[in-house]
Amino acid sequence: MNRTATFVALAFLVPALAEASCGSAFCTVNTNWTAESASVDAGSSFDLRYEFIKQDQPRTGTDDIAVGQVPRHHDEVRTYNRNLVASFSHTFSSGWGLSIVAPLTDRDHLHIHNHHGAQLSEQWQYQELGDVRVTGRYQLPLAGDAANPSTAGLLFGVKLPTGSTSVTNAAGSVAERSLQPGTGTTDLLLGAYYHQRLPASDISWFAQAQVQQAIAEHAGYKPGGQLTADLGVRKNLTEKLGGLVQLNMVVKRRDSGAEAEPEDSGSRSLFVSPGLAYTLSDNMQVYGFIQQPLYQNVNGVQLTARRAATIGISGRF
Repeated sequence: MNRTATFVALAFLVPALAEASCGSAFCTVNTNWTAESASVDAGSSFDLRYEFIKQDQPRTGTDDIAVGQVPRHHDEVRTYNRNLVASFSHTFSSGWGLSIVAPLTDRDHLHIHNHHGAQLSEQWQYQELGDVRVTGRYQLPLAGDAANPSTAGLLFGVKLPTGSTSVTNAAGSVAERSLQPGTGTTDLLLGAYYHQRLPASDISWFAQAQVQQAIAEHAGYKPGGQLTADLGVRKNLTEKLGGLVQLNMVVKRRDSGAEAEPEDSGSRSLFVSPGLAYTLSDNMQVYGFIQQPLYQNVNGVQLTARRAATIGISGRF
């Protein structure tokens, strides 16, 4: 397999919030897996990706509903999420590695505030740094068939409370906590992955799972713990073009705390994510994915997206 096929992307375990009551979200596509490949060569990598998630479909359980069909104090209308996620990763010769991920969020949210019989439109628009993640890993080649090399690894780290939790709109109203660019909490991350290359068929595949759990609440808010699991395949279509497809599962528990909305948080989702990657040089690629929901089951009423898209560039130096 072409050496550059190991570089689809490097964004390491970006936040994977599929839904929230107000619709704050990051794409759940795993753009990391071919970088965590059967190779354990020392070196540094980068990834820069742009995501667009248009959440304008209210949902309860597995059913789409109209805005306000299920009465709430706030009837959520839509949220546009435009995320720019930058990542840097370094692998040491010992097999240990370190990754840093910093998201910049451009978010536009609209809901209707039902106040004493009046319906008041409220909107928030902001561009803010989100919560940064620092993650370590340990990977090693597995003994077995030398013609089909494989790698397994452990992931561990923290999500830091770098994002603001006090963004306001033009009227001075503070946005709901699930809409804010940061949760205010420090979260622990733990996961594992497995990757295998099948050079004879120009195919590689991976599986990865991760859990995330906040240590304690912050200012009356604690995001629900979540589990993500990914399964993906890559096939070289030409010398420079690769075809990609993933299944992405996200299970999120309800938020808690005085400032949370537990009745309208928590979900279970499954997505399919086809994509392409194109080699620009020996050490650089561009890629793109479209993510389509296969199954979405949300607690209460939440905004969901019919699809999401991400494009990016990654490389090694």
